[in-house]
Amino acid sequence: MSANPKRQGSTESQPTSIHSETKEVSVGNPGREEEIRVRAYEIYLERGQRPGSELGDWLEAERELEHGVLRLAQAG
Repeated sequence: MSANPKRQGSTESQPTSIHSETKEVSVGNPGREEEIRVRAYEIYLERGQRPGSELGDWLEAERELEHGVLRLAQAG
């Protein structure tokens, strides 16, 4: 007799996607991820290339792109 209970259902992993009520996560969207990466790098350069704020730069880039914030220098 086995001590392990039998599992019911599939053991295959199901793909998951993460959505908030109005926004989609950039994972799985390579073009969007590249836009965020480029903007995060620009923010890093604007901060004087000081390390230690990579996550903050990434999150700021996401916020800017989500809200369609265009910097005047980029619009010209």
